[in-house]
Amino acid sequence: MTEQTPDVQSKFNKDYFSSGPYSGVSFDRFSQYWWSNRYYAMLVRKYGPQSGRVLELGCGLGHLLGWLVDKFDVYGADINQWALSQASRNIPLGNFALLPAENLHAFPDSIFQVVIAKHLVEHLSKPDLTISEISRVLTPGGLLLLVTPNTDSMARAVKKQDWIGYQDPTHISLWSPSKWLDQLRSYHLNPRKVFSDGFWDAPYLSWLPTSVQKILFGAPGGLQAVFGWSFIPLRMGESMIVLAEKA
Repeated sequence: MTEQTPDVQSKFNKDYFSSGPYSGVSFDRFSQYWWSNRYYAMLVRKYGPQSGRVLELGCGLGHLLGWLVDKFDVYGADINQWALSQASRNIPLGNFALLPAENLHAFPDSIFQVVIAKHLVEHLSKPDLTISEISRVLTPGGLLLLVTPNTDSMARAVKKQDWIGYQDPTHISLWSPSKWLDQLRSYHLNPRKVFSDGFWDAPYLSWLPTSVQKILFGAPGGLQAVFGWSFIPLRMGESMIVLAEKA
């Protein structure tokens, strides 16, 4: 059995969810995370089934699953007990388990119609084990939504060591998009769409005011998120978004 060590678990404690990228995360409609969770839920509804069981790995506080609970039986797995307690409060009808993403032993084969791994795999030392488990628990024809930092992003080339993907010290598996896609295919998860989320980490240029850059560079990603589109090319954004189907 693959378990997260106490040291790894300690990195994703209450403080992790109360600071940095998770500071102020809520259902607040003025939060950027409100918009991103809404967007990913829209993708699930657009490209996946209209009902069934959905599992989010690394579900955190449960905010993405909150967008799906009206039509799906929602399940969440995380290694942080405090986060799971908050998720249970946010979604009383949800099902939450203290499990590492590398070993979903509590779930039988082919039980989920949708699995979500949003900004999870980059935190894992052996993400291939997680991909294997995702394939195991997905039904044939089931949908995987995978989101991870995009090392092929033009922003990485511009920002170099200041790129957003390098800012979280728990990002220990920053693989290339081609490597992620090869891993998915090797576990019978066939990518249907591969795209990005736009440039939302301004500034990118030293000579242009940041406020202007947020509008200029952020507009495509904003439009995509508002309308549920998926048109931004892979190199034109901070994250790689993959919609894959279990063979």
